[in-house]
Parts: sequence; structure tokens; C-alpha cells
Amino acid sequence: MSITVEDKQRLLKEYATKEGDTGSPEVQVAILTSRITTLTEHFKTHKKDNHSRRGLLMMVAQRRKLLDYLNAKDSARYQDLIKRLGIRR
Repeated sequence: MSITVEDKQRLLKEYATKEGDTGSPEVQVAILTSRITTLTEHFKTHKKDNHSRRGLLMMVAQRRKLLDYLNAKDSARYQDLIKRLGIRR
């Protein structure tokens, strides 16, 4: 249910703003989006897994907070990120 180390490294390379960047909102949102997608697939077969569903809702809320922060800080970076990730809003 979690993402692999290789997936995480790929996301770091793709969304990092500079070398060694692991904490920027872009990287955090990309990793959360990957984890949310994985969990969403999990729920297609495990409909009654409410413990994991709570974790999913917390991840969605965290991603929402990071996106709101990025939008307030730099709207152009926000627009670029949601376009690259395919997140609608």
C-alpha cells in the first residue's frame, strides 16, 4: 500500500526545485498524490478497510493544506503543479 523507494526517487528527481530538494511543497504533494492513488486502487478491492480509509482522508487533507499554501505563496507554481499532476480544482 505504500510507494517503493524507486518511485519516491523518481518523484524527487521529477518535482525537485533544486538538487537534494525533499521538502518543497511540490515534492511533498507529488509523493502524497502517489500514495493517495495507490490507496484508492486498494479500496476498489477492499471496500470495508476503514482504518486505511482514515489514513487516506488525512493524506488528502495534508495535500490540500500544502496546495493551499503553495497557491498563497506562488500561484504560478501552484497552477504548474496541478497541471503536471493532473489534479483538478
